[in-house]
Amino acid sequence: MNIRIGTRKSKLALWQAYHIQDKLEAEGVSTEIVEIETKGDKILDVTIAKIGSKGVFTEEIEAQLRAGSIDIAVHSAKDMQSVLPEGFEIIAFTQRETENDVLVSEDSSLVLTNGVSFTVGTSSTRRVALLRHFYPGIKTVDMRGNLQTRLQKLKDGQCDALMLAFAGVHRMGYDDMITQHISLEELTPPVGQGSIAIETSTRLDESKKQLIKDTLNYQDAWDCLSAERAYLRKLEGGCSIPAFANAQLKGTEVEIKGGIVSLDGTQMIRASFSASRHEAYLAGELLADHVLSHGGQEILSGIRRQQAS
Repeated sequence: MNIRIGTRKSKLALWQAYHIQDKLEAEGVSTEIVEIETKGDKILDVTIAKIGSKGVFTEEIEAQLRAGSIDIAVHSAKDMQSVLPEGFEIIAFTQRETENDVLVSEDSSLVLTNGVSFTVGTSSTRRVALLRHFYPGIKTVDMRGNLQTRLQKLKDGQCDALMLAFAGVHRMGYDDMITQHISLEELTPPVGQGSIAIETSTRLDESKKQLIKDTLNYQDAWDCLSAERAYLRKLEGGCSIPAFANAQLKGTEVEIKGGIVSLDGTQMIRASFSASRHEAYLAGELLADHVLSHGGQEILSGIRRQQAS
């Protein structure tokens, strides 16, 4: 059996693809990696919200899944749409890396809590909005591109620090540049951060599909991300919406904490809910219902008006 693995071309995306390749080949499966450039990789001079958040990093890869030229697509789970296009499904989530955001800088003294004003580079509307809420003295500048591109921009003086997912920084070996691990309670991560998602066409051969599930899916991550993705799905959110959620296992239950924040950081709604692991999605749906009914719908409407203007 041979499995063709589709991936973006960045070093981090390729790390993830090689990681999946290693796991499959350890089970005696032959593999082939197919590198694909996506819209999100090509357009770097505007924000993701302006490009259109749906499928920014997945559309071209899904076209190859649909055509049958690749068997699986390897994505950062946080880049996945809350509702996949018809004909596609996620069949595995890998074991999760630490979910926190981190601050990265060449100046080891820079932390958010020392009262010093400095400029943070980030392309995330969630990070910008949460920084405005918790640390209004911190300035932000839009910083698109892969991890190495952003680090070069940092070295060139375009910002004082970067805010990034720990998972990517760690996988690329830049741990020594981390100046602060940021609390999950403050900068709660986006849905899926830290896990790798395996996407397929629903038409993929069932024997291949089962082998991939058995080899790659990590049930703890599956249960937590089921809750998180249910939350985002009910919000009808994508990666340009400053919604956030993180689910953790608590015995036989999944507890999800999350919410939404306005773009200017002045309004925030957050809550937590729990459900049985077997019905983890219910916790996410309860969280979404609470957020929407307690002012979240108005925040979302305001965000979409601003992003459309």
